[in-house]
Amino acid sequence: MRTVADYTQDWQPYLDELQTRQADARTMGGAEKIAKQHALGKLTARERIEQLFDPQSFAELGALVGTSPRPDTPTIPADGFVAGMGRINGRPALAGCEDFTVLGGSIGSAATDKRVRLCQLAEQERIPLVFMLDGAGHRLTNKSSGRRPNDLQTLAALSGTVPIVTLVLGPAAGHSALCGPLADYCVMTEQAAMFTAGPPLVKAATGEVVTKEELGGPQIAVDLAGVAHDVVADDAAAIERARAYLSYLPASAWGAPLSIEPVDGRREVPQLLALIPPDDRKAYSMRKVVALTFDEGSMLELQSRFGKPMITAFARLGGHVVAVVANDPGVRTGAIDSDCANKTAHFLSVCDAFHVPVIFLADNPGVLAGTKAEREGALRAGARMFAAQHRLQVPKIHVTLRKAFGFGSSVMAMNPWDNQTLLYAFPGVTLGAMPAASGGAAAKLDDATQATVSAEQRGGPWPQAHGMGYDDVINPAELRNKLLDALLLLEGRRATATYQPTLHRGILP
Repeated sequence: MRTVADYTQDWQPYLDELQTRQADARTMGGAEKIAKQHALGKLTARERIEQLFDPQSFAELGALVGTSPRPDTPTIPADGFVAGMGRINGRPALAGCEDFTVLGGSIGSAATDKRVRLCQLAEQERIPLVFMLDGAGHRLTNKSSGRRPNDLQTLAALSGTVPIVTLVLGPAAGHSALCGPLADYCVMTEQAAMFTAGPPLVKAATGEVVTKEELGGPQIAVDLAGVAHDVVADDAAAIERARAYLSYLPASAWGAPLSIEPVDGRREVPQLLALIPPDDRKAYSMRKVVALTFDEGSMLELQSRFGKPMITAFARLGGHVVAVVANDPGVRTGAIDSDCANKTAHFLSVCDAFHVPVIFLADNPGVLAGTKAEREGALRAGARMFAAQHRLQVPKIHVTLRKAFGFGSSVMAMNPWDNQTLLYAFPGVTLGAMPAASGGAAAKLDDATQATVSAEQRGGPWPQAHGMGYDDVINPAELRNKLLDALLLLEGRRATATYQPTLHRGILP
């Protein structure tokens, strides 16, 4: 009678070949290239994957992609792209990482198939997707194979259905770099760079001699272009940032953000009275306002180095996930320029896609004026932000802290009858179509009329409150508690909601 050992022996040649192929896939680019990666202060692709997922939860997919199908063809370990599934903060997710030690992390045809497969699974199983980039883009030696899915197509189609995060951990060129702006959230390390074409191609095409950093280092991609959202020190910090970001969002657009047991309940914040000057010509830090008002340590600001007069952040309030859009009078008086408006429009679309309520904290002199602002498209960007906030199907809560003029109030969701859950104001706010001083000069008002207009603007929120333009006028120290009151109104909506991807009509400006 045959034993288990006998059957195992029958299988042994097949198991030996499988083990050999699996070992080949894990060699990456070899010891020398791995050592060079470490010498640059970078983790290998497999180390990055292991750190992204919860301990011992990673299971590889497509590991044998790139292993030799025939004895006469060389093995390309994992085809330079390590991919798989695991858990992030206890929840299932998918991820793929370019392996710079294998052919410079370039994207081969088989790796493209793997990238497409990750997008398919993310959509089908409704779980987040993380791409980690460190490669040269499309592999020049790829052979044309006719009609086949393109991973950028599947990534674009996936947008708004599951959270997508891209980490740029080294060079990312061309096809690879496009994964950054196609993601909901993109983080770079200090030594990373992303660009449409690298220095050699730029020189060949234009004659311009530039470095990778000058083309697409963090100072370009994050600070000036806003193509990537944030920059961190190294791989470990980028991975931790991805895990933190995902903790604020549901696994997909078919679910709601997870609330946690509140560790911080109702309380007054008297420090706001000392922090916020009643005189709207004086600066203060809105970031400190947010930190003091929301659950302690819960603020995760996004894109802080771009469009600095505007704050876009996730936070928790009484354990519930909320989004915060706030003007910062401590940076260029809080005026809204094109960078502010563009980053906010993107952020609002993410909030809407994943059902995160938005709290608007307004204190601005309006949309930035001047020739520089007009040349930078402030008008179109402002219209884009206005349309994005108008489209929101999630709850909107507005607070006017000190001032809001003209379109600067509209883009901050101040207009009544625009599906706000509640609108609040601090006493002493200054409101109007434009600041009285500059507006009066432009309109050539006489002294008496000028004085009347100025007095009306500084007359506080009482006329609007009288006409229910505001639902309440509140003591600044009560801001947290009043926001918690607003969240109470959402319980009915949460209890009856059927969550699904958000669809919109119309064209964004």
